[in-house]
Amino acid sequence: MIEAKNLTKIFQSGDQQIIALNDVSFSVPQGQFLTITGKSGSGKSTLLYQLGLLDIPTSGAVFIDGKDLVPVSERERTLSRLNDLGYIFQDYAILPSLSTLENTVLPLLMQGYNIKSANEKAKKSLEKVGLLNRINNLPSQLSGGQQQRVSIARAVAHGPKVIFADEPTANLDSETSEQVIKTFIDLNREGQTIVMVTHEPEYAKLADRTITMADGVITSDIMNK
Repeated sequence: MIEAKNLTKIFQSGDQQIIALNDVSFSVPQGQFLTITGKSGSGKSTLLYQLGLLDIPTSGAVFIDGKDLVPVSERERTLSRLNDLGYIFQDYAILPSLSTLENTVLPLLMQGYNIKSANEKAKKSLEKVGLLNRINNLPSQLSGGQQQRVSIARAVAHGPKVIFADEPTANLDSETSEQVIKTFIDLNREGQTIVMVTHEPEYAKLADRTITMADGVITSDIMNK
């Protein structure tokens, strides 16, 4: 489903070049739950941003479902992000003025679904994460874990090819974090491909496979199951 080939990302800081990714190559088969871990500054989030088409590498290729999406136009990258991928971030990134249902429906409307279909898909997705009884609540009326589950429902409502999650439990307590990770595991059991960055080793081990990074390179790549 995903293939990274010789990915390199260099940031310029004044006169200094910072190599965040250094010739990274690996692939993720369809239906795999992959975690990427490593210390702060190891390059794990930078790698996720390249794979998720949220940034453009300095060099290398990113194939999603067989197509290299690095050299394509920004419009095509935008459409791929909107239609084929789902994103979950540590700050939830949900709109405070919209209800649970409205936050989940909005991307579906942007993808061209009519309001009836969008509502149906959104409700099914919210049911998956256990929030069907909170569809009219604003984010301020939800706990942090519930807000993160809204972001998960929003990310999966359109049936993305891949879900990218960047430290989705970073702002949550341990009990709530476990609930969020369980949601990922359940989605993966249904066939969802997931790539998740985490600094928590105990959560990384619950995935099918864990890549560990340091100084912009992969230092280990192990199967957990």
